[in-house]
Amino acid sequence: MVRAVKEGKATEGSVDRAWAVLTIAPERRPASAGILRLLASLRLTLALIALLGCGVAFAYLREGARTWPLVVPLVLLALNLLAAVLTNGVFRRQTELLVFHLALIVLLLLVAAGRLTYLNGYVGVTEGVPFDGTLSDSDQGPLHAGDLARVHFVNKGFRIDYAPGLQRGATRNEVAWAGPDGRWHEELIGDQTPLVLSGYRFYTTFNKGFAPTFRWRNAHGADLRGSVQLPPYPLKEYSQAAEWTPPGSALSIWVMLDIDEILLDPAEHTTFRLPERYRLVVRIGRDRHEMRPGESLQTAEGTLEFEGLRSWMGYRVFYDWTLPWLLAACALAVVSLAAHFWRKFTAKPWDA
Repeated sequence: MVRAVKEGKATEGSVDRAWAVLTIAPERRPASAGILRLLASLRLTLALIALLGCGVAFAYLREGARTWPLVVPLVLLALNLLAAVLTNGVFRRQTELLVFHLALIVLLLLVAAGRLTYLNGYVGVTEGVPFDGTLSDSDQGPLHAGDLARVHFVNKGFRIDYAPGLQRGATRNEVAWAGPDGRWHEELIGDQTPLVLSGYRFYTTFNKGFAPTFRWRNAHGADLRGSVQLPPYPLKEYSQAAEWTPPGSALSIWVMLDIDEILLDPAEHTTFRLPERYRLVVRIGRDRHEMRPGESLQTAEGTLEFEGLRSWMGYRVFYDWTLPWLLAACALAVVSLAAHFWRKFTAKPWDA
């Protein structure tokens, strides 16, 4: 009706009806419409984008506050965009544009949900020792719902080749895990190829090293096995020492690996391997001992037997259930926006 008035084609009665719509309709408009128009304001959009930028900077500077400074602006931006879709008739007339903006809303909400439920962590796993679901370091969202305690796998060893200058090549780590059917499966993973179990992604890292493995028999007859993960090698080649407390004991044992050979020659192509010539120095209180595989020590709390030397691998652990949905929403947004511009540019001949 308004278009007819502007084009000068309306009758006198139609002009009166259009004027009535323009003057009376705003007064009868419900309060919710005003709230929607306020939420759809472009000024509010700019303010929320600035708030999101501040949240990103704050999260970058404050390691312990990386969730709410991002989640709140993302949710408010999603509401702002949803209000714009509901109050703007252009979206109802152009399906492709409507789908694009709905995909953007879903993207914003998925990113917010990902920040609330994510997990980043780190763990070192000794060769042949099952991962027990415990991380040595982790950071997670307040609504993280994963069950890492149910995730188990075995590090079966790895191979890393080095070029001259100790340039590290790709990591090839063989792992094994039991599936829901109880059958064991094997897979080769690396820095870019993760092991995915129950939504958790395990990536190898440059952290790896040696782990002396012990058998501990306490005074009560319990026979337990444990390993000491020494500092990363070759990153900390000259500080291969650590303290260890046997399971169920208060005894503090200091362990040092003294390697008597060149494992990684900077001038040659070489491969990470266990040393063949080494001494394992063990200090218990003021007593110092050198142990070989198979040798044991008698202490006041039990017997310590050195079984041998193994390797350990450090894993970066990541969890975010929104990743496949983010990919689908991004693909939908790209396709719908491409369709929108294709229709727009093909409405007229390009050579016109």
